[in-house]
Amino acid sequence: MTEKVALTPKTHTAPPAKFSHGVRKGNILQVAGQVGFLPAEEGKPPTPAGPTLREQTLQTLANVKAILEEGGASWEDVLMIRVYLTDTGHFAEFNELYNQYFEHLAEVPAARTTVYVGLPAGLLVEIDALAVLG
Repeated sequence: MTEKVALTPKTHTAPPAKFSHGVRKGNILQVAGQVGFLPAEEGKPPTPAGPTLREQTLQTLANVKAILEEGGASWEDVLMIRVYLTDTGHFAEFNELYNQYFEHLAEVPAARTTVYVGLPAGLLVEIDALAVLG
């Protein structure tokens, strides 16, 4: 049986409940929903990268990438990305940021974007990803 390994990069705080930031089992790596918190600082609560969609999106993508790398993956291994925005008015700006961020990929992952109103106050975007290695 293949071992299941929970992933928490040094840049992330321990999850606030019984879940993992990411899990790898065999060649499958699932990144849990990430938000735009700055890298963790000992003794300080999680802090959003800034109030703008741009700041939070770029930090959220960096947080997803950190978990991918912790599990031995890269964006090239990602098959699916799910994006949750808190405002329908952010779709165009998010798509522009997304396109710029992934312009280097030869093959882009499948993606789904939806509006979700359950994020903590001040957070504008959440992203999760599924990667298959090898």
